[in-house]
Amino acid sequence: MKITDLEAACYRIPLAEPLTDATHGRHDHYDLATVRLGAEGGHTGLGYTYTVHAGGTAIRALIEHDLAPLLLGADGSDVAALWRSMWYRTHYVGRGGLAAFAMAAVDIALWDLRGQVWREPLWLLLGGDADARVPAYRGGIDLLLPLDELLRQTRAALDRGYRAVKMKVGRDALSEDVERVAAMRELVGPDVALMVDANMRWSVAEAVAAACEFAPFGLYWLEEPIEPDDYAGHREVAQRVRLPLAAGENLRTVREFMHLIDLGGVAFAQPDVSNVGGVTPWLEVAAVASGRGVPVTSHGVHELHVHLLAAVRNASYLEVHGFATERFVREPPRFADGAMLPPERPGHGVEFDWEALEPYRV
Repeated sequence: MKITDLEAACYRIPLAEPLTDATHGRHDHYDLATVRLGAEGGHTGLGYTYTVHAGGTAIRALIEHDLAPLLLGADGSDVAALWRSMWYRTHYVGRGGLAAFAMAAVDIALWDLRGQVWREPLWLLLGGDADARVPAYRGGIDLLLPLDELLRQTRAALDRGYRAVKMKVGRDALSEDVERVAAMRELVGPDVALMVDANMRWSVAEAVAAACEFAPFGLYWLEEPIEPDDYAGHREVAQRVRLPLAAGENLRTVREFMHLIDLGGVAFAQPDVSNVGGVTPWLEVAAVASGRGVPVTSHGVHELHVHLLAAVRNASYLEVHGFATERFVREPPRFADGAMLPPERPGHGVEFDWEALEPYRV
């Protein structure tokens, strides 16, 4: 499986409606960085990642200038060895950050290529069951939506068959968050899982206070209440409240997840394949979490994560994210009865409509 060519690109995608959260503020667009690997025999593997506000062109440049020399002419079947080579090539400036995003795009392309050659969908290649279905929740980026619009958005999700939904919290006044959570619980009823996401907004004390205020509403989890690398702070919040914590979308290495999990800082680990370095380290995080009795959930790129959650035994919910790439995906995964079904096509099965993307190329 000799790699014969590599093409990297970046696209700046405008959002149809602005999205808002407590830390990143207003989202008007996102950058989609892609890489296509060609191999002997005519096979092509696709990988990609995304960023908000900044970084897409830097990721493309890192792939083209620093990772491509490692890949061209290499044996693409030894994904683990290539991942280690990329790790040490970028180690001095990396250990996360932009390097993790660039490595993720390449690693995803390598696994897609492997699935193409073996003629197997990724979730089966990784050991999933033939009848896999992954429970999914609808995640909104909706902190500043008026309450009536938030409820309208949620009704639409329920009408589509979702049995779990997530909303943003972290407004300037906690009383406003409580009012919105109460209205959401009243709307969805007691049998729908309701999660809240603070996007790192609070201090430890503020997170504890918020969790106590949310206690009557039976939340499934509180996500990212404080800064992502404050491992001791996560442990303190977890010890002082009964509400389960979820975190990890802003961690970039397996070792960071090990610290967070070993300290008891999360009830749900949340690695993002598109920015933790790819499929290879995502599976390591899932294995670490499994060994500690912690389930894994996902963040974004649900068309990729459906494969990974279908392949591991400690899977929790799949997030169907507000940054939908689906309008550029020819055959997105099917959703039915509250669950996403992983595709049967070889590799991850994602094929972009490149003509539709072209106007947004940076």
